[in-house]
Amino acid sequence: MDDSLSSSAPRPRNPGAWPDELIEVFERSITAEYATLTRNGRPVAVPTTPYLGEDRLTLDVSTGLTYPAKAERARRDPRVCLLFADPLGSGLTDPPVALVQGLATVRDSDLQANTDRYVRRSMDKLPAATKGQPRFVLRRLAWYYARIWIEVTPLHMQWWERRSLDEPPRTWNAPEGTAAPLSDPAPSGLQPGSWLAPPVSWRDAARDAGRLATHDLTVVGDNGFPLCLPVHHSELVDDGFRLTLGAGVPEIAAGPACLTVHSHPETFTGQENRTIIGTVERPGDAGGAIRFRAERALADWSLPGGRARIALGFLAKGRRLGPRLATEAQRRFQAVPTVRLPPRP
Repeated sequence: MDDSLSSSAPRPRNPGAWPDELIEVFERSITAEYATLTRNGRPVAVPTTPYLGEDRLTLDVSTGLTYPAKAERARRDPRVCLLFADPLGSGLTDPPVALVQGLATVRDSDLQANTDRYVRRSMDKLPAATKGQPRFVLRRLAWYYARIWIEVTPLHMQWWERRSLDEPPRTWNAPEGTAAPLSDPAPSGLQPGSWLAPPVSWRDAARDAGRLATHDLTVVGDNGFPLCLPVHHSELVDDGFRLTLGAGVPEIAAGPACLTVHSHPETFTGQENRTIIGTVERPGDAGGAIRFRAERALADWSLPGGRARIALGFLAKGRRLGPRLATEAQRRFQAVPTVRLPPRP
């Protein structure tokens, strides 16, 4: 059912008995790193807008119907994680850093309900992103607003008082036997390929790392889930980066990894991000720094600059992604969703 039509009766604030000090972080953060696993077990993390689930028992993200890779990775392997370590724009002062590992449920069997949900919740959470835009223009953006919804059932949480992660984390675990609903069936046919060409060299992405404020490292944890952690300091070296993490982080084993760097204005109107795939190893130096050997950079969804530049960039993305809309809806045996805007306040 379209959750915009659900009951307005008050819901319990914390029905999952999650740590109380994290509820506001989950509710008010406007970006979180969302990490999934590829077919060969490599972690991939990208900044995404998180939402507290309608029943307040899941932490939700979404991806565009026209670029479904983040959802399809989770449908194949539901082990995912979310890192809440970027308070910019949340209105929170010195909130804790929270890492959530859980099981993803991919929802795309009702694209219209998903689209209605995303329109409503994104406009509520990020009002500046559409402020001043003519409503007839927004209605034409189905290539963007048509959504696949990803509901994450938390199994494990770790949290630290500061982004420096200089103390051991506190922990929370879901009750034994906690499970997530199965994802909707995978659509028919072949998943669409990449719609953007990645940088020719990872160094092209690395050059931007110094000016983007937030750096996060994702590896595979000892429980098989992605493990995403804030980087305290990063230094570009010949074959990648030398990374320093806080003393309170879990043990990190050598293996596949990715480094995600991103930034956005406090009033969220755009963003810029880079994801670099590689491997990590500990060189054994006195500082315990991690050596990240870079291999390649992924194509990124970035909308930097002022309003005019952001608008032009958005239109350019629409020209590439728009032709995919009908195909992706047909793969799911559904009509192309309509962008139904909420009434003006």
